[in-house]
Amino acid sequence: MISENFKSLIGSGAVLLLVAVLGFAQPSASYAAEAEARTQAGFVGVNFADAGEKSGEKSGPISSELAAADDEESVNDPLEALNRFIFEFNEILQDIILRPVSKFYNENVNVTVRQGIGNFLNNLSSPVIFVNDLLQGELDRALTTFGRAFINTTIGMGGIADVASELGIEGHDEDFGQTLGVYGVGEGFYLVLPIFGPSNPRDAIGKLVVDSYFDPIGLWLDNTDQDEVIYSLMAARGIDEYASIVDELNQVKKTSVDYYAAVRSLYRQKRKAEISNGSILELPPIPDLSYDMTPEDFAQSLANVNQPSLAQ
Repeated sequence: MISENFKSLIGSGAVLLLVAVLGFAQPSASYAAEAEARTQAGFVGVNFADAGEKSGEKSGPISSELAAADDEESVNDPLEALNRFIFEFNEILQDIILRPVSKFYNENVNVTVRQGIGNFLNNLSSPVIFVNDLLQGELDRALTTFGRAFINTTIGMGGIADVASELGIEGHDEDFGQTLGVYGVGEGFYLVLPIFGPSNPRDAIGKLVVDSYFDPIGLWLDNTDQDEVIYSLMAARGIDEYASIVDELNQVKKTSVDYYAAVRSLYRQKRKAEISNGSILELPPIPDLSYDMTPEDFAQSLANVNQPSLAQ
C-alpha cells in the first residue's frame, strides 16, 4: 500500500530529523509573545495589495522588506546550496506542469465550481485540524472545527458549500508542526523539500509523518488499497492549491531580487503567525503545498477572482 511503503522508507529518517529538531527546542519560548514582540519591533508583514500597486517602481517593495526581515532573524540555512538546487528543481516542475495546468484550470473551470472543489477538499482536512486543536489544548477552536465539519458535511452537501462561513463560523488551519511549535519545539534549520517546497525538520515530521495518522479517510483509502482515489485526491489538492495562488506568486517572483530568500522569509513569517493563533500577518501566498496538499489559507482568493457569496 502506498502509505505503508512510503512510511517505511521515511521512518528512520524521521527519527533522525526529530533528534535534530529537539536539539533546537526552546521550551521557554512563547510564540504568541514572540510574534507580538516582533510586531512591535517592526516585524515585517507584507501587504500584497500595496505591493501589487507598486510593482512598477524600480525599488521592489517586497524584496526590500523581506531582505530586512531576513536580516532581523537568524537565517539558519546551513544547507543553502542544496536547498537552492532543490528550489530551482521545484521551479522547473512548476513551469513545466503546475503553471500550465493551473492556467488551464483557472481559464476553463467556472469560479463557482472551483470554489466548491476547494471547499470540499478543505472539509476533508477537518479531522487533522480537529486533533491538533485538541493536542494544543484549544478546546474552543476544536469545537469550531467540529461544528464547521458537521455543518458543511450535512447542510453543505459533503463540504461543497461552505455554509459554516456564511453563518460566521470561520475556519483555521492546524497541523502537528504547529502543535510541536506551541510546546516550544524550535523549527530547526531551513529545508526545501522536492515538490513540497519550504519546510524545516519540525514541520516535515509533523506534516509528513504524524498528520497522516489523524486522517481517517486517508487511512481507510490506504487500508482498502484504493490507490487511484488517493492519487486523484492528491492531484486535485495540488492543482486547487496552486491555481488559487499562481497569479500572486508570479507577482512575488517579479518583485523579488532574490526569490529564494523571499520565499524563505515569507515561509518563516507565515509559520510563526500560524503557531501564534492570532497574530495575523498580511503576506502574499507562497508555494507551500502541505503534505496532504490541503490549502494553507481558507480565505485566499481564487486566482484574483472574488469568491461569490453562497447566500446570493
